[in-house]
Amino acid sequence: MLKSASGMQMFGDIVRRKRYFYALLMILLMIGVAELLMEREIIFPEMAALTIGMWIVDKRVWQVSRASMVALMILGAVAGVCIVCYSPFPLLVNLAFAFIFAAICLTLFRATLVPQISACMLPVLLGTESWVYPVAVLVMSVIVVGGQWGMEKVGLRERVTYTPVIVHWKDNLVRWSFLLVTVIAVATLAIYTRNLYFILPPLIVTYVEFANSKAGFRNRPVQVLLVLFTAAVIGVFFQIVGHKYLHLPEVVVVLPIFLCMFSLFEFLGKFFAPAGAVALIPMIIPEEGLLWLPLQVLVGATLFIGLAMICFQRCLRWPRAQLIVCLVPPFIRDLRKRNKSL
Repeated sequence: MLKSASGMQMFGDIVRRKRYFYALLMILLMIGVAELLMEREIIFPEMAALTIGMWIVDKRVWQVSRASMVALMILGAVAGVCIVCYSPFPLLVNLAFAFIFAAICLTLFRATLVPQISACMLPVLLGTESWVYPVAVLVMSVIVVGGQWGMEKVGLRERVTYTPVIVHWKDNLVRWSFLLVTVIAVATLAIYTRNLYFILPPLIVTYVEFANSKAGFRNRPVQVLLVLFTAAVIGVFFQIVGHKYLHLPEVVVVLPIFLCMFSLFEFLGKFFAPAGAVALIPMIIPEEGLLWLPLQVLVGATLFIGLAMICFQRCLRWPRAQLIVCLVPPFIRDLRKRNKSL
């Protein structure tokens, strides 16, 4: 019997198993349609994160109404493609435009749907000019919110309620301005060194989540870092072995990727939605960049999480005991406790 790091039986929750199954179907549908229509732009990695956050996780992950969720995602996708198609400015400036647009939307909608940043920045980073991308984002967003509503109706998850975020305009301006400056600083490093995957949108989403959220994952930064790196390794491994060498369809390759990801979440007993997006990144980048992707994800995640811990959590002021607890992943602490008790 497989057990998690806390000693609980893995996949022991029958209701959650059903939610895993439906989430996997959603991801398979996205990849399958993209392959069938031969439209790479249909693959939107952040949709895996949204499915995890809105279908699998029990609690509300983002404060946003269902209608606003669809609106924010389509606005971000359209803005990203428009920037690519019509902006005469270089990549660094266009990334800044995309980030600013997402920040304004999230503030005006009084929402915390940080994955919208990814919807806006991903086409800019990859140079996506096809309008298939925003159409796909719209359709999948509707499916995700409809699926969440359906799960509530049949009792697969508790009903979630939307509470508008209280906006403190001055504080928001200062916070988003600082986030923009630091994102552009890392983006400058990435572009200058030609390591663009330092600034993958799921990593920027991670940074903003660490800066803005009060969720428990902020107390386990090393574990989050390792999960993101592991997600990249899993995605690259199956993409290279399954798709490149065994010539399996990507809809087949994605199955073991997310079986591994869901097993990892169950083992840890914690979810981190951006890791699902990172696991899908290998399916939308050129083959020549695959081998270096995990290392670049590790470096980029280290930079962003480190910035968040130092600048927003002020971890340098923490007592040594708190710092040590924060830096040792919880699953290691749990395993040590179990070994001592034997």
